[in-house]
Amino acid sequence: MTLDYDIIVIGGGHAGCEAASAAARLGSRTLLLTMDMAKLAAMSCNPAVGGVAKGQIVREIDALGGQMGRITDLTTIQFRMLNRSKGAAMWSPRAQCDKTRFSEEWRRTLENTWNLYIWQDAATELLFAPAPETNAAPSDNLPDETTTSFNSAPGTISSAAESDADSDPTLRNAPSAAGKLAIRGVRTRMGVEFSCRKVILTSGTFLGGVMHCGASHAEGGRAGDAASHGITESLRAIGFETGRMKTGTPARLDARTIDFEILEPQYGDENPAKFSFSPETKPIKEQLPCFLVYTSKEVHDILRTGFDRSPLFNGTICGIGPRYCPSIEDKLRTFADKDQHQLFLEPEGSSTNEYYLNGFSSSLPWEVQWKALHKIRGFEDLHIFRPGYAIEYDYFPPTQLHHSLETKLVSGLYFAGQVNGTTGYEEAAAQGLVAGINAALKIKGEEPLILDRGGSYIGTLIDDLVTKGCTDPYRMMTSRSEYRLVLRQDNADVRLTPIGYKIGLISQERYDKFISKEEMVQAERERIENKSVLLTDTLQKIMEDCGTTPLERGCKMIELLKRPQITYKALTPVDDDRPDLPRAVFEQVEIAVKYEGYIKRQEQQIKEMRRIECKKIPADIDYTKLKGLRLEAVEKLSKIKPENLGQASRISGVTPADIAALNIILETL
Repeated sequence: MTLDYDIIVIGGGHAGCEAASAAARLGSRTLLLTMDMAKLAAMSCNPAVGGVAKGQIVREIDALGGQMGRITDLTTIQFRMLNRSKGAAMWSPRAQCDKTRFSEEWRRTLENTWNLYIWQDAATELLFAPAPETNAAPSDNLPDETTTSFNSAPGTISSAAESDADSDPTLRNAPSAAGKLAIRGVRTRMGVEFSCRKVILTSGTFLGGVMHCGASHAEGGRAGDAASHGITESLRAIGFETGRMKTGTPARLDARTIDFEILEPQYGDENPAKFSFSPETKPIKEQLPCFLVYTSKEVHDILRTGFDRSPLFNGTICGIGPRYCPSIEDKLRTFADKDQHQLFLEPEGSSTNEYYLNGFSSSLPWEVQWKALHKIRGFEDLHIFRPGYAIEYDYFPPTQLHHSLETKLVSGLYFAGQVNGTTGYEEAAAQGLVAGINAALKIKGEEPLILDRGGSYIGTLIDDLVTKGCTDPYRMMTSRSEYRLVLRQDNADVRLTPIGYKIGLISQERYDKFISKEEMVQAERERIENKSVLLTDTLQKIMEDCGTTPLERGCKMIELLKRPQITYKALTPVDDDRPDLPRAVFEQVEIAVKYEGYIKRQEQQIKEMRRIECKKIPADIDYTKLKGLRLEAVEKLSKIKPENLGQASRISGVTPADIAALNIILETL
């Protein structure tokens, strides 16, 4: 017997939860397949959301209609806007969350989402059928013998008997004669078979997961959870390229055994903001502090005694590790001359004694970790709940994907999250949202949502993955975006809310509030453009206090705000008719005024980029037959199969001369 759904999402992590939520809300009967319903969107590492560039991603997820920002606001225990001392392009929101409540809120959200169903089990096999030779979407037009009735209620028994693909494993697990397959279902560890039109794979670190702590090794996707087997083998058999990656996590500490009195507290913002643009969430009022602690030479000496037994160093782990979130072992090797490293001690929730030691991820033997930690000031009587460990897992190089996150080899199959070689809750959630949207849109017969580099960090993330691949776990950084002054955290709603509304993930009520905010911004911009400020002693005192050049005459308020040192707050004494507007309105206006010249320049660059992106490359083009391209360019272009000239220009190994030659060739086609 077979159960029928439109879309099946495999994996209940951050990618899977966003994918399932979006797909169901867009009208697709969706099944979320997870191994543990009690750990939906579990924060397996640091229970924090946002940070440099990551905060921008979360704001974008929210602006499109995703859930991460809203749920973060509901479970925040500390909020900080990072990099306020730098330019606006670098400002990034970050929230420390209550990890238990975060997962609970996600479960509450999913269980109360219409059209969404949850099944607790492990997927072990993907089921395929030959894709028909038709111009229609392959997986939406399966041959009669492999198609089930999708008009029945979710969870009903399929009207079709066993298909040819059931009786012939070569149809299920090998390419068709034409070399193209379509997804048709999933089989689980309990022997349950589901049929579907689309599958979104979001298995995180569970595929072939192995955990390492010194000489001890155990299968698992994370501490306390089993690994998942079968999916990798199922996909490798039909031609998918796979690899191994690794990541790590620190020991978890018992607050009752920490001397907080001698540690340096790190408090949240005095006037905290929030992530979601929705009015339904509010900024946190009571925050918990984090704390700074430091390693020492003595700590480093103890840690080095275990290097020969660290899987990260002795060759036990062959996977590729994250460059921007190194283990303590990597830090000591890379910065061998430093006798001290700064660590952040962060609470895992408001009702637990568990603390996370940010910056101390390790796969060293547990006894080495124990001895070293006890030499840190304030940790003399420390008890740990569990030692740090490393985990290696299967991933699929993301160059095998379209920008929609649908795979090139199998129609109707989407990858999102760490299976694409990324690291981080935010990167995973963003991919899950896009995959969920696109799977649902394809079922409707609509064009996919493709976010470009000029419109969002999410677009930059996906373009980097499918165009460049990843040599280590990919983490979003502000430096990865060439248009980061346009792609700020404060204007994510301006850039993406109209898109979310058009798709159907943003409600009419929320969209109306967005329009109202936009009108406030425009009205305030017009007000400061027209408001004259007289030259007075008060104004000159403001100039002096802010450290800027004194005025010789009065001027428009907008001219004052253009000065880098001058803020709205500083001008309060000379702005007696200022309207009572939300803080976000003033922030957006001020940034737009201060960086106007730079913003216009980037907007022109984006316009040029999009002009090049419009030059499409035929999907069936044979680069080996094109003259004027270097051999390396032919090889790279043939492998990636870029969809347009802009994407081709970003492929490593493809030179401007190659692009010029390709442009000429395209003009003649």
